[in-house]
Amino acid sequence: MANDSGFSFVDSASMPWVPSRYAQGVEIKNLGKADGRAMQLVRFAAGATFPLHRHTGPEFIYVLEGEAVQNGRRLAAGYAGVAARGTVEVDFRSDTGCLFLLAYDLDQAFDKS
Repeated sequence: MANDSGFSFVDSASMPWVPSRYAQGVEIKNLGKADGRAMQLVRFAAGATFPLHRHTGPEFIYVLEGEAVQNGRRLAAGYAGVAARGTVEVDFRSDTGCLFLLAYDLDQAFDKS
């Protein structure tokens, strides 16, 4: 919850999972936003795939559980992935299911392909 100091705090364990608007089998918890960036916990069911999208700003993921595939590279728990502004994400998926922390640009737009 935000306050006048510019800080905000949230207990993610007490938040419900919300289905993604962009992909079936993907759920999110919105943890906060500031200065044009946002942070989420993201949970992929086994076999879930995210749509093609261009990064409008830097994107950072940190895999907490399971395994994700980012541009052909398998990222197991403990791996981080960083995508620079302008890169195109193709076939981001999880074959096994996964949980990761995501920080991204709020202007991010997703294509339905």
